[in-house]
Amino acid sequence: MQALELLAPARDTAAAQAAILCGADAVYIGAPQFSARQAAGNSIDDIRRVVELAHLYYVRVYVALNTLLTDAELPQTEAIINDLSTVGIDGLIIQDVGLLELDLPPIPLIASTQMHNNTPEKVKFLEEVGFSRVILARELTLEQIADIRRQTTIELECFIHGALCVSQSGRCAMSYALGGRSGNRGQCAQPCRRRYTLKNGRGQTLCKDRYLLSLKDLNLSARLDALLDAGVTSFKIEGRLKDAAYVANTVGFYRQTLDGLLAKKRLKKSSSGTISLHFSPDPARTFNRGFTEYALADKTEPMGSIDTPKSLGQRVGAVTHVDAQSITLDGNHDLHNGDGLCFFDSRQNLCGTQVNRVEGQKVFVQSTEGLRQGMTLYRNYDHAFIKRLEQDPAERKIELSMTLRDTHDGVELVGVDEDGNTACFAMAMDKQPAQKIQQAQQTIDTQLKKLGNTPYVCTQTTTETKQVYFFPISTLNALKRGLIDAMTAARAKNRPQPRGGAVRNAVPYPQMRLTWRDNVLNAKAAAFYRRHGVTHIEPAAESGLDLHGQTVMTTRYCLRRQLGLCEPNAAPLWLHDEDGRQFRVRFLCGACGMELDWI
Repeated sequence: MQALELLAPARDTAAAQAAILCGADAVYIGAPQFSARQAAGNSIDDIRRVVELAHLYYVRVYVALNTLLTDAELPQTEAIINDLSTVGIDGLIIQDVGLLELDLPPIPLIASTQMHNNTPEKVKFLEEVGFSRVILARELTLEQIADIRRQTTIELECFIHGALCVSQSGRCAMSYALGGRSGNRGQCAQPCRRRYTLKNGRGQTLCKDRYLLSLKDLNLSARLDALLDAGVTSFKIEGRLKDAAYVANTVGFYRQTLDGLLAKKRLKKSSSGTISLHFSPDPARTFNRGFTEYALADKTEPMGSIDTPKSLGQRVGAVTHVDAQSITLDGNHDLHNGDGLCFFDSRQNLCGTQVNRVEGQKVFVQSTEGLRQGMTLYRNYDHAFIKRLEQDPAERKIELSMTLRDTHDGVELVGVDEDGNTACFAMAMDKQPAQKIQQAQQTIDTQLKKLGNTPYVCTQTTTETKQVYFFPISTLNALKRGLIDAMTAARAKNRPQPRGGAVRNAVPYPQMRLTWRDNVLNAKAAAFYRRHGVTHIEPAAESGLDLHGQTVMTTRYCLRRQLGLCEPNAAPLWLHDEDGRQFRVRFLCGACGMELDWI
């Protein structure tokens, strides 16, 4: 059966643990330096601890080292990769192909979405030079993903949930152009989450002071079946800046959703362990800006979160009454003390307050300023839910059967886990036949199944000794401990080992000419492309280019469609930011999308 992977983000060890316990088959975590989330780096020791926990459940650990690198940074990067190899990571997520020119250890390479993996030709090239997996561009449709699958055999990883970059993957230069902070260097200043005013060519204002480049969050939970049919094998949750509670909730939700498809599709998860959630997952109850399928199958869907770039959370109802200290909502709700609430005021600006106490339908809040009858209220901080997630979100247990057998000088306890690993532990002893056979057998079965805080659960015990013996409880406990230690060692020895690494060859790259948008920042990357037939290479924007007059963003998102202004062969519009900078917006009609030129 084909193995399916649910891949979760890990900002730190706490988030990694939450992801693993709640059902992730793999986690991805930032390297100590040079990851695309500069604020989410982790030490080698922390990554080692994540690997130790993850590998027990056959969960894989991928490390993101996916920024563009300068020539001066390559030696340090090479040293970091060697350190990561020693702790046993399962894959390295990279963007800079200059790394393929170094002497790297044989770690499977994963092509970051920042490499703009959007065509069968490019994905096929990456497969031929040694990449084990590509992370697909977010803006692909189902048919485009299926087309890539038909022409390649490489693993395909696809984002299914979380924040969206409005620009094409890896092709946004807006942050660098405006302030020198490059997303490709892990320093994005998120200009897409700022206010803009949109005007037409005559200077008329079409939309004023809205977050016109801010997108809703991705949610493809209703499309997992179709993505499986298209050939995706790794389903990725975005969120390397999100906390452990967010990770637990989102992973738990997708674990349950995917598990419902496994038997139907003759698939299995790629890791071990049965997941028992201690909560009912709901993505609306942790950070979200509202949800979109990002035109995966329907390009008419509105994608923008133009009234706020902040989390709305969960809709809780409409306000039916407001007085000096409290509000009343229509219908039932489960608000609690400490919950955070938000709403859009009469000017459509997001405002907030906090629940002080609840008395029946009355909700007493810190402030009722701005609240009016008929307004929709959202809970953007669910105090009780978050507390439950932070304390004890789930447990994960590896199934184990045990058999008790005779040896020539005592007994042995043999275990077989759900992955077919076998281990045993023997003890020499004088075997005393039990006088109360039924009671002795019950004690054996009951005591062996008590595995406590271990990562195992015993699903079956079998006694195959010649007679039923009397065992002190201390002896049964010693047999269990010995077997658990032996099984953990056997699992480590037999864990499927990932294989991969760069392949040095001269297969032709699909393009002969590269512009600054192709992100070649160091001499090693240039040498890589030349070896693969590229004849013209412009240096990346981060080399110091002045981007005035350049296209700094290309999107699949369309402002005209978002605002109901769609028309064939639409004329350009103009975006003005809060600092007076202007961008010409050219529309890609037919394909849908737009390009922003910094004027």
